[in-house]
Amino acid sequence: MDSLYIQNSAQNFAFLSFMVGMIFAWASLVFISKKFILKIESAANIIGCVTLAGLLTERWIEAHYFPISNLYESMLFLAWGLSFGSLIIKNTLKTRLIGAIVTPIVTSIVAFASLILPEDMQQPIPLIPALKSNWLLMHVSVMMISYATLLIGCLFAIAFLIMSQGKDITIQGGSLNQNIGNIGQESANAIVVNFQSDKVGDSILETSDVSKILPNVVESNKNLMNLLEGFDNISYRFIGLGFPFLTLGIISGAVWANQAWGSYWSWDPKETWALIAWIVFAVYLHTRITKSWQGKRPAYIATLGFFTVWICYLGVNFLGKGLHSYGWVL
Repeated sequence: MDSLYIQNSAQNFAFLSFMVGMIFAWASLVFISKKFILKIESAANIIGCVTLAGLLTERWIEAHYFPISNLYESMLFLAWGLSFGSLIIKNTLKTRLIGAIVTPIVTSIVAFASLILPEDMQQPIPLIPALKSNWLLMHVSVMMISYATLLIGCLFAIAFLIMSQGKDITIQGGSLNQNIGNIGQESANAIVVNFQSDKVGDSILETSDVSKILPNVVESNKNLMNLLEGFDNISYRFIGLGFPFLTLGIISGAVWANQAWGSYWSWDPKETWALIAWIVFAVYLHTRITKSWQGKRPAYIATLGFFTVWICYLGVNFLGKGLHSYGWVL
C-alpha cells in the first residue's frame, strides 16, 4: 500500500478520533453521572495520540530524519505532545475537565495541518541544506516540547479567568502546595455555579427554605474554589516546566544559527518573537516566585503568553520572510 495513502489515512483518523474525544469531553460536563461517556472520550484521545505517534514514526522511517523539518510535521508533533500531556494529567488528577480544555486545541491543530497547509508540505521531502544538522532534533524538538507544556499551562490560566469571571480569588497555600489533588470529578459541578456573591445572595433570599439551599451553595463554592486553586497550580507547574525548555531551545537555536549562518542572533522574526515569549514567561515566573502573585494577575500574564507562543510558532510563518521562511510555503 502506498505510504502517502497510509499517512493521509492516519492523519484523517487521528482528526476524527480527537473530534470524537472533544465531543464526548464536552458531553461529560453536561451528563456528569454518565461514566461511559468518559470512557469513550479517553479511548478516543488515546487512539488519536497513538495514531499521531504512528504517523510520525512512519514519516521518520521513510524520510530517514526526525519528522520536525517543516510546519506540517512540527504541528503534528505539537498535537501529539499536547494530547500525550493531557492524558498524563487526566490520569493523575482524575478529572474530566482536562479533555474539555486541551482536546479542542489538539483537534484544531490536526485540522489545520491536514486541511490548510499545502499538500506538497505534507509529503516527506529531502532536507534543505540549512536543516542537515544534528541540531535539528535538538533544537526543534526542545522548542516543540516547550510550546506544548507552556500552552497547557496557559490554557489552565485562561480557564481560571473564565471560571472565576475575572474576580479576585484568594488562593489558599503557596504556589507549590499539593492542592491540585483536590480536583476530583465532583469539582466539575462547579462549572455551573455562578460565583458572584451578590447573585448567590439573591438566590438565598428568593428561597423560602434557606436551610436547604445554603449547604448546596457552600458546597458548590467549595468545589469551585478547589477547582480554581488546582487550575492555578497546574498552570504554574506547567509554565515552570516549559520555561527551561524554551530557554534551552533558544540557546541551542543560537548555537545552530552560528554554525549555519555565522551569527548567534540575527533578529529574525522567529528569533524576535521567541525572545518576546521568553520575556513574558520570565515575568510570569518572577511575579509568582518573588512577588507571590497568585490567581488572576499571573493568569492575565499567562494569557498574554498563550497568544505570544502562537505568534512565535505560527504567526511569523505566514510572513514567509526571514531565515525561518522554509517553514511555510505561500
